[in-house]
Amino acid sequence: MDLDDAVELEVFEAAPPPAQVSERRASSAPAAVGAAAAVTTVITGAGAAAAAPTATTTDTDDTDDQEDHEGGRRRRRRRRRRRKGCGGRRSRRRSGGGSETSEAAEAEARQRERGLRESLLTVLGKLVWRGGRHRRSTPPEYLRGFVPVETERRIRANDREYNAQFSYANNYIKTSKYSVLTFLPLNLFEQFQRLANFYFLCLLVLQMIPAISSLTPITTAVPLLGVLALTAIKDAYDDYQRHMSDWQVNKRRSKALREGKLVEERWAQVQVGDVIRMENDQFVAADVLLLTTSEPNGLCFIETAELDGETNLKCRQCLPETAEMGQDDALIGAFDGEIVCETPNNLLNKFEGTLSWKGKRYPLDNDKVVLRGCVLRNTQWCYGVVIFAGKDTKLMMNSGKTKFKRTSIDRLLNFIIIGIVFFLLSMCLFCMIACGIWETMVGRYFQVYLPWDQLVPSEPLEGATVIALLVFFSYAIVLNTVVPISLYVSVEVIRFAQSFLINWDEKMHYEKTNTSAKARTTTLNEELGQIEYIFSDKTGTLTQNIMTFNKCTIAGKCYGDIFDEQTNELIEITESTPTVDFSANPDYEPEFKFYDGSLLDAVRQGDQNAHNFFRLLALCHTVMPEERNGRLEYQAQSPDEAALVSAARNFGFVFRERSPNSITIEVNGKSEVYELLCILDFNNVRKRMSVILRKNGQLRLYCKGADNVIYERLKDGDIDIKTKTQEHLNKFAGEGLRTLCLAIRDLDEVFFNNWKQRHQEAAVSMDNRDEKLDAIYEEIEKDMTLLGATAIEDKLQDGVPQTIANLGLAGIKIWVLTGDKQETAINIGYSCQLLTDEMADTFIVDAHIYDEVETQLLKFKDTVQSSTNLIAGDNSNHHAPDGVQLQNQTLALGNRHRQPDSAVSVVTFRWDRHSESEYQRGTSAGGLSNDEMDPTSSFALVINGHSLVHALHPQMEALFLEVASACKSVICCRVTPLQKAMVVELIKKSKSAVTLAIGDGANDVSMIKAAHIGVGISGQEGMQAVLASDYSIAQFRFLERLLLVHGRWSYYRMCKFLRYFFYKNFAFTLCHFWFAFFCGFSAQTVFDPMFISVYNLFYTSLPVLALGIFDQDVNDRNSILYPKLYTPGHTNLLFNKMEFFRSALHGIFTSCVLFLIPYGTYKDGVSPNGYVLSDHMLLGSVVATDLVIVVTAQIALDTAYWTVFNHIMVWGSLVWYFILQYFYNYVIGGSYVGSLTMAMSEATFWFTTVLTVTVLMVPVLAWRFYFVNVRPTLSDRVRLKQRLAQLRSRQSQDVLRTPSARRTRRSIRSGYAFAHQEGFGRLITSGKIMRKLPRPNGEFFFPSFSNHSLGGPSNSVDMQPHL
Repeated sequence: MDLDDAVELEVFEAAPPPAQVSERRASSAPAAVGAAAAVTTVITGAGAAAAAPTATTTDTDDTDDQEDHEGGRRRRRRRRRRRKGCGGRRSRRRSGGGSETSEAAEAEARQRERGLRESLLTVLGKLVWRGGRHRRSTPPEYLRGFVPVETERRIRANDREYNAQFSYANNYIKTSKYSVLTFLPLNLFEQFQRLANFYFLCLLVLQMIPAISSLTPITTAVPLLGVLALTAIKDAYDDYQRHMSDWQVNKRRSKALREGKLVEERWAQVQVGDVIRMENDQFVAADVLLLTTSEPNGLCFIETAELDGETNLKCRQCLPETAEMGQDDALIGAFDGEIVCETPNNLLNKFEGTLSWKGKRYPLDNDKVVLRGCVLRNTQWCYGVVIFAGKDTKLMMNSGKTKFKRTSIDRLLNFIIIGIVFFLLSMCLFCMIACGIWETMVGRYFQVYLPWDQLVPSEPLEGATVIALLVFFSYAIVLNTVVPISLYVSVEVIRFAQSFLINWDEKMHYEKTNTSAKARTTTLNEELGQIEYIFSDKTGTLTQNIMTFNKCTIAGKCYGDIFDEQTNELIEITESTPTVDFSANPDYEPEFKFYDGSLLDAVRQGDQNAHNFFRLLALCHTVMPEERNGRLEYQAQSPDEAALVSAARNFGFVFRERSPNSITIEVNGKSEVYELLCILDFNNVRKRMSVILRKNGQLRLYCKGADNVIYERLKDGDIDIKTKTQEHLNKFAGEGLRTLCLAIRDLDEVFFNNWKQRHQEAAVSMDNRDEKLDAIYEEIEKDMTLLGATAIEDKLQDGVPQTIANLGLAGIKIWVLTGDKQETAINIGYSCQLLTDEMADTFIVDAHIYDEVETQLLKFKDTVQSSTNLIAGDNSNHHAPDGVQLQNQTLALGNRHRQPDSAVSVVTFRWDRHSESEYQRGTSAGGLSNDEMDPTSSFALVINGHSLVHALHPQMEALFLEVASACKSVICCRVTPLQKAMVVELIKKSKSAVTLAIGDGANDVSMIKAAHIGVGISGQEGMQAVLASDYSIAQFRFLERLLLVHGRWSYYRMCKFLRYFFYKNFAFTLCHFWFAFFCGFSAQTVFDPMFISVYNLFYTSLPVLALGIFDQDVNDRNSILYPKLYTPGHTNLLFNKMEFFRSALHGIFTSCVLFLIPYGTYKDGVSPNGYVLSDHMLLGSVVATDLVIVVTAQIALDTAYWTVFNHIMVWGSLVWYFILQYFYNYVIGGSYVGSLTMAMSEATFWFTTVLTVTVLMVPVLAWRFYFVNVRPTLSDRVRLKQRLAQLRSRQSQDVLRTPSARRTRRSIRSGYAFAHQEGFGRLITSGKIMRKLPRPNGEFFFPSFSNHSLGGPSNSVDMQPHL
């Protein structure tokens, strides 16, 4: 065994698992130092074992640990003896055993050796235990949970001094990246990650060496400092915005108890252990343990939209012992309970801890904790102890880290810059070798005329070698402009300007909230044009989270549609359609809209069926009424319930109040009081709820639930009503509405009393209580009479189906990640056209066990493969169309079988059947789209959060990804914020695709930060998503314009800018290289040094900036009308390595022509007046002038969209060149004074210029005309259509591309059953949810019906809330 193996073995033998060490430390810590032990870090490795014998304890486990340690120490001694071998034993024999002193010294040395080795093993043990063999002791990697540093957290209420010893995080929030001190070093570090910046820094150092530099360092220092300064200013501005956002959050006010008095403090000043007071409709400042509330039994209601996106109310309950303190500030200020709880983590639905107070211990769970980001609802006030603050809160721990985001073009530019540097070095190496040869063969004979520097040896070979080495660095400086530092300045300026174009777009302004789109970052614009995957939240992002009572059917008659009185045709409802007038009802809601007046007429005429229908809606629910500002308001645990009760209210059946055993409604102004006998509560299995009421001695059961559940429990007969109602249900479901069936049953008193007794027996049963209650419920919920059905619309945001359809045509896959229930998510999927009836199948993964999830995914994988093989076989018998007709792209949604079409020539206007689009080979505006040809469009995947936990396991994520990638749409429901981020990371890692995440709540922050692009919606759930996003919009429909218009334009402009920029720089720099062949490779420049310094800054910068900011191939309307125009960004079609190579070759060819034609013209040239024209300065001026003219002509050809700014900058730059040349040479006194004037006075110059421009521009024009005519891209076709439309001066009306949101689909019903929650019925009937009414003597009472209530002890057992 070698030493490494021995060390590793010692580590695993000596070090127990971390969990055991943690338990031992907790069990062996004396009570007196328990607080200190709370923050003791986990000891791992051999260090834990080494520390174990020193603990003073009589615990058996510790004794065993000590024995294990001693055994391990003995084994180590034996191994050391074995390694020392026989030589060690012989030496000990010769020494005769040694003296006691030597033995003691040896023992001390061994102890020191062992102490050092065990210290090293402690460090190694920590590394081994985290990533070694005992991986089971750590959380699975796919859970990516919080790795605790503390073993537990101890908090003492109202004792800051005690809590300060643990250094818990305060409540200050920081999302900014820099501070005043760290800004300069961190920002420079980020900027020098760009290789070009680092390259120019090295170049600047070289230019400071006089022996090798032919240019002043200022030519590099000024542009470099300018780039760094501009970028730093932009980054500082962005971070300043984040600082301001943090400041706004941190300065929010909260009320905290200080020495028994309430003091108003900022959120940032709140600390762990403080007791704070929260009031109705206020955000909670930190994670708190509830102590007391204004509601009976210590209840409080919260809205968790910031955490999980759900706006339905959730219930929390404090301990009864602490609830007795009420709102007595003195009592609460004296509260000194000690809380021992788990360490900070990101699990929203889990909390474990204990409260020690007055000598007793009370268990704590998640139902007693209110988290930061929640909003207090329907609760006047409550008090709580802060347990987690600031960055330790669950909200912040689910937010994810702010990442430095860079675009794919940035990464490509880094790679290209590396390639250019190697190209530059190869040119320098060539020039170095050529210089050495020239100096050896020619140059040494001209030392009288061209003397060598004093540093150069006089020997010819040695001198030529030294000169060649110096020339290498000289050419590195002369040719450095091939790596342009101005590139990054121009890129940042273009991005900055494009961000303002997004901010100023009036078509993305939402008037209702006066909110405009905002680019919160200026570095990611072009990546908006390369999105392949969109990850969207549902609630508040796709939907308005507003339920509306849309239609209903009563006794077989459908209400809600309106028909033309003359033609009896269905009239489409629009915003201009007149609504029913409910103003005669004093309790009506002005925002309630219903369009069919016949239903209100039936109610007013006393139609018994209509009255029973709305009476059921007003009575059968768990809604709580509340008077607020003199107005009746409802607090519902689901928006579906609120919509139904609101509908009954507007039709004259007003729910007024409830008590534990009564419900009061008002029917057309008359009060009706019903005795509440029992609530048969909702759960996900029953999918229905019922109430049993008594009025005037008549017992009646009212029931509502899913249609299939209700139909199974109807009495025989009424076939006609059942059939018609079923037809109406199918119609409603086909329109994407959430349906619910209503039924009643009259009960006999004797039957009910008998049933009530058995119900009480089942309620107090200790075995299988739920199963027995369900069986009892089945006995009474049968033989019911069908009243009708409701149809509720979960209103989508405006334009959502059209936006999703258009983004799908653009080749973007959309995944919905929501915290809602599976059925609700599916319902919305059909409404917004993510799911359609045209799909072959919708896969649902809902298993709870790893093996079952794997089985489901394998089954779906086989289904996809079978379908793919079948379609591939069918396609083998058909040929794709040769061409594509120029027509509206939206016809791709039509017939799948088309005849081969033709394409119009953009140049000759003739029809060519052999034309093909570059963007989509064989597919274009009118041909078969990818979605039609691709069998993956036939499937959709729906997966639950508990299944996703296993699907994201490292061993299963590949299978999950394969199935998900084979589906057109993916919906993940019941997912946590962290799971959302994990799904995004999986696609980023596995697909190398550009991702976009969009959401509106704090539960979407981690997803937004994980994606390449994060978009926040200014919605109903606060501003957390907006603050964490890169772009913010007010409505989901604006995403279409953000991507298909601004994103595509930004990508198109940036690619065009880069192609031209590299072209013009290669054309400029390579002129020096060609000149090297005629100047003995001496690193002499062909241009004036001032021209070299300002070429990119003054002469060519403005035209290319105008191109990058304003250019567009097609207008915004056609960009949306033809979404296939977006697809080049998916494959980096417009700028990639090949496009760069072409631009570089074009620039090299241009530089060669630019130099050789003037050189051939002016070599040995003489003017008619006898002046010699073949001088260096005149040649340099001519080449420089021709260069500026040629690159200006080239950008004029590249510009597809001319604005006033383009004209000014293109032609103005040309004029500006001549002005600056004359100003510099004649006013400042440049070295090239008179050269250009002399050249321009001769006809030779003009002939040379015309010849050069012709030679360079004619091939470009011929190339472009050929490809536009023979192989036009979709952009060329659309631009032609756009031009023809402008010429004809008429507007073209195109066929609607996207399917309607009201198209028929498969029946997915009963949104009520999907959105409702179990438990509120028991709270109501137990009285715990009620506010008690005071008696005159100060006591409290509940209104009761003593003769018929379900009172008694058994009732209290039955109705206990599950809290």
